[in-house]
Amino acid sequence: MEQIPLWLWGILGLLVAALVIQLYYYLTVFGKVAFYQPASRGYIETPEVSVIIAARNEAKNLSKNLPAILQQDYPDYEVVVVNDGSWDNSLEVLETLEKEYPHLKIVDYKEQEKYPKGKKFALMLGIKAAKNEVLLFTDADCTPTSNNWIRQMAGSYNSQTQIVLGYSPYTRSNTFLNLIIRYETFMTALLYFSWALKGKAYMGVGRNLSYSKSLFFKVKGFASHQHILSGDDDLFVNETATKTNVAIELNPESFVSTEPKKNWGDWMRQKTRHMSTGKYYKSGDKFRLGLYYGSLFCFYASLIASLFLCMPYTELLQAIGIFYGLRLLVQYVIGFMAAKRLKEASLLFFLPFLDLFYIFYFLINGVRALFVKQKVW
Repeated sequence: MEQIPLWLWGILGLLVAALVIQLYYYLTVFGKVAFYQPASRGYIETPEVSVIIAARNEAKNLSKNLPAILQQDYPDYEVVVVNDGSWDNSLEVLETLEKEYPHLKIVDYKEQEKYPKGKKFALMLGIKAAKNEVLLFTDADCTPTSNNWIRQMAGSYNSQTQIVLGYSPYTRSNTFLNLIIRYETFMTALLYFSWALKGKAYMGVGRNLSYSKSLFFKVKGFASHQHILSGDDDLFVNETATKTNVAIELNPESFVSTEPKKNWGDWMRQKTRHMSTGKYYKSGDKFRLGLYYGSLFCFYASLIASLFLCMPYTELLQAIGIFYGLRLLVQYVIGFMAAKRLKEASLLFFLPFLDLFYIFYFLINGVRALFVKQKVW
């Protein structure tokens, strides 16, 4: 074999380094979810719960989804819905449901057009109106997958727990966009569940999130990031999570499903809004996330470059194939076990393609998030 140039060894070295980091994440981080064994329930008695929903112009979704929340199999809970300046018939829908369900509490906020407050203000109104210590959050376009949603989420509390992270998958349909959305949602959940299990929780998703009322007021609510339109869920968790006060709930009965966006433009705008808060995370969290996404990009960039540049070197091509195969094998083993827990195992049929597409999506949306400012919630 002819002599291999030093610069080519450099590319191969980058490939190996990225591979090692990726294997570390799959085996020691994502493996936390793959091999997760839930702890025994902390509460003997079921805690009183306040479900809180901030809704703006959600009449259709409230009619469709709210009954499933109001009909939960749980002994003592209330549902607080903040009608946040809606100009559709949301209030009429809520008042009709209130007659049938006395545990529904309506907070009707008339927003002044000159002084929009945003979702965080609406949630704060709901929290102040809530009578119970355990708060459980979701959105108007979400519906629990079972009537034990509250029971499962509330059952994750113990004497130390102040935050419970839940999962909110998107409903499945036979479109390419739906496949991408579901994979991105799965990977996001895999990251935040895994780091939470390692004692380094950094975010949660407001479609299925619980925390205590006392924790909210202890940190003065959203005060530290009130100037940021997004982040009522992830920035709050990022600020308040400790090694011991966070639990996760992976029982499928605790899931809350959501209808995904139907076109690429709406979805990209949604994800840009979500990703724009990442720059406000703690430094350690940004480092860990950056290391994962950076190594993922470097792995594919060096892999593709190596395949083209190593054409004359058969032995190197074989080694590159082994590197890729090793990562893919670990991905399938760990990924399948984790995806099975989250009822997303069907995604693994498309794993090689989805994994490659995922890094391009992240790069594009990450750049957009740096320059696009959110104006509405």
